[in-house]
Amino acid sequence: MSKIGYARVSSKEQNLDRQLEALQSVSKVFSDKASGQSTERPQLQAMLDYLREGDIVIVTELDRLGRNNKDLTEIMNDIQQKGATLEVLNLPSMNGIEDENLRRLINNLVVELYKYQAESERKRIKERQAQGIELAKKKGRFTGRKSTFQKDDPLLQRAFNLYQSKEYTLKEIEQHTRIPVSTFKRYLQKYQIKR
Repeated sequence: MSKIGYARVSSKEQNLDRQLEALQSVSKVFSDKASGQSTERPQLQAMLDYLREGDIVIVTELDRLGRNNKDLTEIMNDIQQKGATLEVLNLPSMNGIEDENLRRLINNLVVELYKYQAESERKRIKERQAQGIELAKKKGRFTGRKSTFQKDDPLLQRAFNLYQSKEYTLKEIEQHTRIPVSTFKRYLQKYQIKR
């Protein structure tokens, strides 16, 4: 039996130190700097592959594993199918309960409540954000995010030319122009550029 830690922050600029300090007692830590909106995170997948029967996955907060109920349920099912258990440090501890089945049942109920609460809070934040944008639009104060490039920008045109030459991958175009692949894809779609 091993204690396996998982830590996550949403962006490269954010710091993992607080979580890593709380996970000092584990034998191995996996960590991602990626959004929790997707389960396609390299270290999350590596952690799930690494798990063995009897292992305990430890996270500081439930939302470090995922941001929505569906993803959290999927990840927790993966952990259980490996014969491992999940421990969330900011949830009440069930260690005083002798019966392992009862302890697991109560732990699952608590986790389900927290999942529901986290998803509800995320929906409320999105609703408030949408309301704020709508009000700003009515008052003529919301213009949306400004485009980094205009269509006639020389750097963007160079990226389009490299793309249409069919000799470069998107990653190579990013290396030549320093336009991130995700940004470049948005411009390809926006201006309907085809190969």
